[in-house]
Amino acid sequence: MRFEPVSTDPRRQPPETDPVTPPSATPPSVTSVTPPLAPANDRHHAPPVAPAPRPPRPRVDFQVVRDLRRQLSERLALWQRGREFSHDEEDTERARLAVAVVSEYADSVRRAGTPMPADEERHLLDQVTAELVGLGRLQTLLVDETIEEVHILGCDQVRITRHGGGIDWSEPIADSDAELVEILQAAARRAGATERSLSTSKPTLDLQLPDGSRLAAVFLVSHRPYAVIRKHNTLDVSLDDIAGSRPDLDEMVDPLLRDFLRASMRAGLNIMVAGLAGAGKTTVIRALMNEIPPDEPYVLLEESRELLPARRKARHRAVMSFEAREGHGERGLDGRPAGEVTIADLIPVSLRMGVLRIIVGEVRSREIVPMLQAMTTSRGSMCTIHARTPAGVGERIVELALAHGREMTVDQARRMAGNALDLIVYVTVEDETAIGGRKHRFVSHVEEVIGAGDAGRITTTTVFGPGPDGRAVPRHLPERVRDQLLRVGYDARLLSRWIEAGTGAWRRPRQTRLARR
Repeated sequence: MRFEPVSTDPRRQPPETDPVTPPSATPPSVTSVTPPLAPANDRHHAPPVAPAPRPPRPRVDFQVVRDLRRQLSERLALWQRGREFSHDEEDTERARLAVAVVSEYADSVRRAGTPMPADEERHLLDQVTAELVGLGRLQTLLVDETIEEVHILGCDQVRITRHGGGIDWSEPIADSDAELVEILQAAARRAGATERSLSTSKPTLDLQLPDGSRLAAVFLVSHRPYAVIRKHNTLDVSLDDIAGSRPDLDEMVDPLLRDFLRASMRAGLNIMVAGLAGAGKTTVIRALMNEIPPDEPYVLLEESRELLPARRKARHRAVMSFEAREGHGERGLDGRPAGEVTIADLIPVSLRMGVLRIIVGEVRSREIVPMLQAMTTSRGSMCTIHARTPAGVGERIVELALAHGREMTVDQARRMAGNALDLIVYVTVEDETAIGGRKHRFVSHVEEVIGAGDAGRITTTTVFGPGPDGRAVPRHLPERVRDQLLRVGYDARLLSRWIEAGTGAWRRPRQTRLARR
């Protein structure tokens, strides 16, 4: 993602060598919609250069792709016959045979008098390989790092959202809706350890693709087969990365908030990350997970694995990653499909694994009750939840808790949340693409959970709240968790002067299209 020019206004950016140095008492002025022009010889203030247009992708005859795929499949089957081999050996041989098949086709075309350009030959090789492993033309979208989200509305309508908010319509990814369903079914068969399917008895699909992207699909109950792919290009991320040290990521927290969250992880506080879909909750929780000591055992629970890429698994050697399993076949006496294992089922198991932390990728239903129960007996547990506003997080918790069963009441749910949670981190997304801007993702609130008040409401203190541009700045000193933070060497009183000034330590101004008053 592209960042706007960095401001050198001392009121907006305190020295990086001392992030807790108090800023000027004068609040910073609001960022202008149109930044002032800078001298031409000042590279630091130079306006951003528009990216070069992407070269057009070579067009491919997919009948040729299918013919070459068939030849490749036959040669691979011949190689496999009567032989013992590992997955790595099979992948190596598949790649070698794919190069041979495509090279032979390119030579035949060349002899016919129509030479094939090198880039077209490479693209054909990619398509043939993708057809063999089952993802077909869908694979070309997965390898494009500029793509953020893909909406597949039938085989011939492919809407692409790119980083920064650009919208494109791509070529069809299948010749028919039936072929599109076959591609999705093939992806389901390769979903990993837990069984996934897309069939007449299970017309919906939710899984992680090999590159870490999230795929949701539906057919039969919809007019046409639909699918949405949400790409995760920040699989390995730290608090420093989202505090502005990586130029390809949004500055989601400032150094003050980064240090506070880092201390909160060391202190073992229970944290809930909330926000709308696509706001960046998963990115924030990945950054928080990066603070877990490498040798500490913890349990990670997800509907489909997306929080633990291979590099992080190598770093966190003691992590135990659980994944929910869909049920298949007839329903039992409890009304659940045979073989189904939910997050709610896995949380009691996690408590018997001898760990202090339990991390749930997302709570979306009745599993919130065992999650909160686990938090009351654990330290450093985390989860994410969808909520429209920071004020609505408490009611969202109650709404999901009531789905647990008739024995759950509103007051009981609120008391449980007040006892289990320490912090609620709210991630805001502001989409200005409709007015020529881009999407802005940042943490706007950090609420300390004090407990359930006299009226039964969840009582909170806003430790960090929206500043002049909407991003989080220090508001109040923490109360209930203050001693826990002191025990790990963090003195929250350092925020006092920033609270008085009403500013934060954000490194870059927000170039918003909307003037704030």
